[in-house]
Amino acid sequence: MHPQEIIIVSGLPRSGTSMMMRMIVAGGIPALADDHRAPDQDNPLGYYEFAAAKATQSDSTWLALAKGKVVKLVHVLLPSLPKTHSYRVVMLHRNLDEVVASQHKMLIRSGREGAQLPDATLKNLFAAQMETTRKWLEQQPNFQRLDVHYDRVISDPIGEATRVANFLGIADAAPQMAAAVDQSLYRNRR
Repeated sequence: MHPQEIIIVSGLPRSGTSMMMRMIVAGGIPALADDHRAPDQDNPLGYYEFAAAKATQSDSTWLALAKGKVVKLVHVLLPSLPKTHSYRVVMLHRNLDEVVASQHKMLIRSGREGAQLPDATLKNLFAAQMETTRKWLEQQPNFQRLDVHYDRVISDPIGEATRVANFLGIADAAPQMAAAVDQSLYRNRR
């Protein structure tokens, strides 16, 4: 990894982005994260979020802090990133039934209401967003992308950690990255 590159972990909410952040940090790359969102029942090992990243559309100055680090950014904000930087994106994918189920449970536990959309509509919306993001990323010369599937990380942590470590240029860190996978947190199975 070049020290000026920015590593982005992205994907849908509840797709395993916090797990991937934990893996990459275990591999020795520091996270750009803050403590605004504390660990809870839905993410007992932490969210690894950076609050300023949520406002990327209106203010991307936080990227000056991200060089040589990994930061989590929801998929719909990727097109807001300025073309003046180089990015490596680890894009998480998860079965949409599991994403929706996990999202519903989290919203209920937190006492918040989510979008009042039927599950099928929400799944179609998520699928369309991810396809739009994929197509956009393919057209960006300053982005490199690695697709990672949540269920494969759970079933083959060392194999998937090796793929991610190679993509990030930290091949020797794969065992530590794989050790950061907590299979007991795979609670919303299809």
